[in-house]
Amino acid sequence: MLVDLTVKDFLDKVAGSDPVPGGGSVAALNGAIASALAAMVASLTIGKKGYETHEELMRHIFDIAVQSKNVFVEDIDRDSEAYDSVFACFKMPKASDEEKAARSTAIQEATKFAALIPMQVARNAYELMNIIMDVARLGNRNAVTDACVAMMAARSAVLGALMNVRINLASLKDKEFVSKLQNEADALEQHACEKEKELLDEINLELKV
Repeated sequence: MLVDLTVKDFLDKVAGSDPVPGGGSVAALNGAIASALAAMVASLTIGKKGYETHEELMRHIFDIAVQSKNVFVEDIDRDSEAYDSVFACFKMPKASDEEKAARSTAIQEATKFAALIPMQVARNAYELMNIIMDVARLGNRNAVTDACVAMMAARSAVLGALMNVRINLASLKDKEFVSKLQNEADALEQHACEKEKELLDEINLELKV
């Protein structure tokens, strides 16, 4: 499994000639990194003097961030497996009309699944951005820039995952399915970029000397 590789081995695999792991898995990795950083900032806030008011919230954020990290880690492999499933369908026999029809149906269904995996990654990453916003504003001020890096990684997870959604939608014949996911993708992208800008503008102003 990809998640069992060292960081160096994973990066070497990404840099290789195989199409997976690719952008979808890396988007999920960005989500995991964002989650881990959010958990770290919450952990650095818990028990610290001056942050007693937010102790319960930080413990809650820590738990959610760790759970989120675990889901994104699973998505690193899940995205690559979805691509492999689509590729396998293209290898199906197509000598007869029946085989061609079965192959076409299989490709369409596998491609739908391959679009839904990164869409869920994007949804989860956007939800994580709300948690990061809280930990950045209320957490340990010495770790506020870590929270900002978490926000940037989460935004990259959203946008990267949505690119993988869109490339799969381009191959689908189910127009209703395509339209629904495309509209959701457009809205998620806009909201994610706005949320990142809101936090970074706020913290950059705070850090200005």
